[in-house]
Amino acid sequence: MKPIARLVCWLLLLLCTTAFSQEGLTDGIAGKAHPRLLLAKGEEAQVQSAIGKNPDLERVHGLLLEASDRICAAAPLEHKKTGKRLLSVSREAIRRIFFLSYAWRMTGNKKYRDAAEQQLLTISSFADWNPTHYLDVAEMTMAAAIGYDWLYNELSPDSRKKIKDAILEKGIRTSFDTKYNYWLKVENNWNQVCNAGLAYGAFAVFESDPQLCGAVISRAVESIRIPMKQYAPDGAYPEGYGYWSYGTTYNVFFLDALEQLTGGDQGLSALPGFLKTADYFQHMIAPSGLPFNYADSGPGAESNGAMLWFAKKLKRPSLAWNELQFLHSDKNRRALEGDRFLPTLLLWGKQLAEAGVTPPEKTFWEGRGASPVVMMRTGWTNPDALFMGFKAGSPFVNHAHMDEGSFVFEAEGVRWAMDFGMQNYESLESKGLNIWQRTQNSQRWTVFRYTNYAHNTLTFDDSLQRMEGVTAITQYGDRPEFSFAQSDLSPVYKGQVKRAVRGVALKDKAYGLIQDEIETGDHPVHMQWRMLTSATVEITSSNEVLLKKNGKTLRMQILADQPVTLKTWSTAPVNDYDAPNPGTVLVGFEAQLPAASSKRFVVRLVPENNASKVDAKTVPLRDWK
Repeated sequence: MKPIARLVCWLLLLLCTTAFSQEGLTDGIAGKAHPRLLLAKGEEAQVQSAIGKNPDLERVHGLLLEASDRICAAAPLEHKKTGKRLLSVSREAIRRIFFLSYAWRMTGNKKYRDAAEQQLLTISSFADWNPTHYLDVAEMTMAAAIGYDWLYNELSPDSRKKIKDAILEKGIRTSFDTKYNYWLKVENNWNQVCNAGLAYGAFAVFESDPQLCGAVISRAVESIRIPMKQYAPDGAYPEGYGYWSYGTTYNVFFLDALEQLTGGDQGLSALPGFLKTADYFQHMIAPSGLPFNYADSGPGAESNGAMLWFAKKLKRPSLAWNELQFLHSDKNRRALEGDRFLPTLLLWGKQLAEAGVTPPEKTFWEGRGASPVVMMRTGWTNPDALFMGFKAGSPFVNHAHMDEGSFVFEAEGVRWAMDFGMQNYESLESKGLNIWQRTQNSQRWTVFRYTNYAHNTLTFDDSLQRMEGVTAITQYGDRPEFSFAQSDLSPVYKGQVKRAVRGVALKDKAYGLIQDEIETGDHPVHMQWRMLTSATVEITSSNEVLLKKNGKTLRMQILADQPVTLKTWSTAPVNDYDAPNPGTVLVGFEAQLPAASSKRFVVRLVPENNASKVDAKTVPLRDWK
């Protein structure tokens, strides 16, 4: 057979195989009655039963109804972009439609149905869903899909047609335009969000165009494997806490629908690291309730319904521990009402009525991957417990900062060592900055919050960390009396020092320890050791600093092989586009390191009440066991 003939046969076989797999995958969807997404017809009784047995779920139900009443009186949504994004409108559309649709299904009150229908018609009348920033389309399609499916039997034929046409034309069909669908091949949250949002549209209107919708669903099954591979091997999400909540939640939405409507998830949940990622997210929350917010994450936590999906999937109710703690605090009420996915706490958490949720058992978690992290703590139920979060990785990772070797530290309910997290993108893009170019000289690295200058790490000769550098967790131990992690940070300081290794630890359940061992090359080096804090700072001697906050005191004690100069640095904006950072300061020390030298620097972070428990002896990193 000639090569061209073989190619034609291969293409025909591929097309036939793809068509067969699509048909087999989506065979039964058209025959499933509406509503069929998330909460199938008749399952309302399960939610009602759970609400009656679990006070936490009852509180969420009440919040949803109260918020839905306010949405009924809200002004209509408008097609109004912020910079290049319509995203805030898409997200508010999900919140309004999801809340109102839930309220209608659980109460039968027609005011919620009518308000939801009006919201659906409003977004369906938009000229477009902003495909030039495709997340906007994906989230708007998700909003329309949930409302269309959940209200299907109540919508007039005219409304049903308008909403269905919008899902197909403004959502699904635009995803086949190569100007907009680059996300099909990327390995970050865009892939997860866009595939899931479009697939929900396809699941909702499947019977209207089975071939087109089947193609969307089959395409999503293959495409979403790309970002899901990033969870390997241990579940650490490269983009950090905030984007885990975004990308993984949408990933779970997709798997949930796929399993519910096709009988399986095509092996996706079995991909290495994916089911382990629930432990990553759980351990990212410190005793204060704040997250370890490295990279482009916000400073606050949230209650995430996806964790209840994992709890059910893995038959581990303790995975819901943090989510329920979040519900117990009245100060989180506003955050809960603003959470567009709040109903998932009930949809995926209805099994909690039958299972006791106990605290997690493990106090140490280590995860490899593109952004390796370690989290350690002295307990889950004591709000005064110690917590240390430590990260390695590379500034090249999507949404990463120059924060390799950075840490956060808590004791006695206070976050003493903190991270700014992200700066609002529009505040930078509106000033003409390209913050998405990942090169050493990118404008991204002119933003103060993104650099090593603003993180709890090292700086040599006032230089930035190196973009091409990749660091790992090289050693760790989880003994309760000495839990620790180490990373060789030398790759991100290439050309600056010969070797830089950092270890962090919790010692005797009493204090934190940060130890750096630095080797210089053929030239002297000016070193800065910085820690970001919102505490008040007082330098009391040549080797001790007092930090005070909320009536608590922390002693920062510095031991070094050579003299150091303790000091503070301002966090005031460096450029007119930098965000203000009120109430914060950088504290630490600087030292002049001779050429061809090896130096050790030890910093103890000691809560005042544990000052008598400090071990005066220091041990080289190689002997940490």
